[in-house]
This record gives sequence, structure tokens and C-alpha cells, in this order.
Amino acid sequence: MRKNPVIPFAVIAVLGIIVMIIVSSAGINQREAIQNEEEGGGEEETVDAGPEELFQNQCATCHGGDLSGANGPNLQEVGSKYSAEEINDIIVNGKGSAMPAGLYTGEQATKLAEWLAEKK
Repeated sequence: MRKNPVIPFAVIAVLGIIVMIIVSSAGINQREAIQNEEEGGGEEETVDAGPEELFQNQCATCHGGDLSGANGPNLQEVGSKYSAEEINDIIVNGKGSAMPAGLYTGEQATKLAEWLAEKK
């Protein structure tokens, strides 16, 4: 008896189609999750974040993880130079060309500004 040489290729083709369907459905679910996050779903997670976490997420790359400064100025004693309101204004509106505006707004900016104002 001779085996049909087409059967292994047919099995591989069917398995390939099944894998493609599974991967496509997983991609669709991920796309929906990304769209939900872009529409504001991801922002809720950072609202409850503490000021240290907010700082590490957006500010530490320029100001250093320990506030010692890197590309941006040293913030270890920023509270002795600026009030919480002034720091909040800088966070929301930016300062010069180096500090971008709008990294945080609202409650997040207020939390971060109050935390930084304590650094004296």
C-alpha cells in the first residue's frame, strides 16, 4: 500500500489555518483593549497613584529617580524655592522650552506639586 503524499500537506494547511484564526482573534482582543485605554481607560489607574509613582512615571527621566537632576534641574529642595501652587503651575503649563506642559493635570498635578513642595 502506498500512502497518499497530499495528506501531510493538507494536515499542515489545516493546522496553519486554525493557528491563524486563533492569533487573529487574540489580536482583535488586544486592539480593543488598546482602544479602550486610549479613550481614557488607562488614565484611571494613575489617578489613584501616589505622588512618588507619578514622579517616577513621567518626571524621573529628566529630574532623576532621586530628584537629584539629570537633564532637568535638581528638585531635592524645590519646596524652598517654589510654593505648591507655583509648582502646580509649572507642571500644568510647563516652563521654558525644556519643561513640557501637560504631563499631569488636575488632581494628579496637585498631588505631585504638594509632594514636591515638601522637599526643602
